[in-house]
Amino acid sequence: MSGVDTGLRRSDLDDDPLVQFGRWFAEAAADVAVPEAVALATATADGAPSVRMVLLKGFDERGLVFFSHYDSRKGRELAANPQAALLFHWAPLGRQVRVEGTVEQVASEESDAYFATRPRGAQVGARASRQSRPLTGREELELQVLALDAEYDGREVPRPETWGGFRLGPRAWEFWQHRDSRLHDRFRYELGAEGWVSGRLWP
Repeated sequence: MSGVDTGLRRSDLDDDPLVQFGRWFAEAAADVAVPEAVALATATADGAPSVRMVLLKGFDERGLVFFSHYDSRKGRELAANPQAALLFHWAPLGRQVRVEGTVEQVASEESDAYFATRPRGAQVGARASRQSRPLTGREELELQVLALDAEYDGREVPRPETWGGFRLGPRAWEFWQHRDSRLHDRFRYELGAEGWVSGRLWP
């Protein structure tokens, strides 16, 4: 991040935060090894938080999509409390983007279509994994994978019903630009009754 001190003005930003995110994401894709890596924060029904990294697999006017196990810790928390936040950190550009909103599962057809594009090993892994559950040892996992490899030898691996996509529908965005002075530039968009309203935040 050293030397990144270009600053950010409101006039640099699009009125539509999705358009602005698309611009920044495209620029990150040219400089960041995995620009789609994003921290996902969820919470239990009583507000206990947890966070982990996931991969963004698409975004449009409906929201931002990632995939996981519905019965994983994140899936269970989202079922109980469908509020979540995402944080992208693109260090080479000195930028962060925060997104807050409500999460829902994508249509099964959308999950099927994405699952079909995954490498076979990832497909088998999705069927083998009981994500977030206790595991007695690595051998238990490897034996499960071997068994599924044999079961689906020469056949298409079907998507598990407990695995699929989530879509976060944004109600707020924040675009953050690093300054060496630590007086960073921050702009927040919030969804109001008549559309997006934006303004500058103190650093």
